[in-house]
Amino acid sequence: MARYETLQEFDFSTPAEPATAGRGLRIGIVVSRFNPDICRGLSDACVAALREAGVADSDITIASVPGALEIPLTLLTLAQSQRYDALIALGAVIRGETYHFEVVSNDACRALMEVQLDTGVPIANGILTTEDDDQALARMTTKGIDCARAAIEMATLLNALEEQR
Repeated sequence: MARYETLQEFDFSTPAEPATAGRGLRIGIVVSRFNPDICRGLSDACVAALREAGVADSDITIASVPGALEIPLTLLTLAQSQRYDALIALGAVIRGETYHFEVVSNDACRALMEVQLDTGVPIANGILTTEDDDQALARMTTKGIDCARAAIEMATLLNALEEQR
């Protein structure tokens, strides 16, 4: 990765590293079992994108949890192990007729950010929050791929920044 001394030298139109920089990275994925078809689609797309970017199967760990609110604690445990360059959260929270949607969506996302900031391990947030199943099904593949790419990019960036210290 190039060393950027000033903001003017950085090209904001492209990532700091290509998405194919996954070789040698260790990635942990925590996926919810709630809304299983959607979460399976998220996970399948994410893992395929990681493999395409060069992440070895042996460097991918997948943990499944009951629902979105269990994702942050599992991510925290993975982050604290210091075995992962980046983590990915995958789940689907679909609006229902009660306030539960807002509670789960807000608390899960807030907790992801806390884990990321407390541990310094980047987390790609792939917890879909949609109005209905159709929206989630339409977004699951793209979101899974986006999370894989974001995890690789952030791990590569943070590793490079650490080397510059």
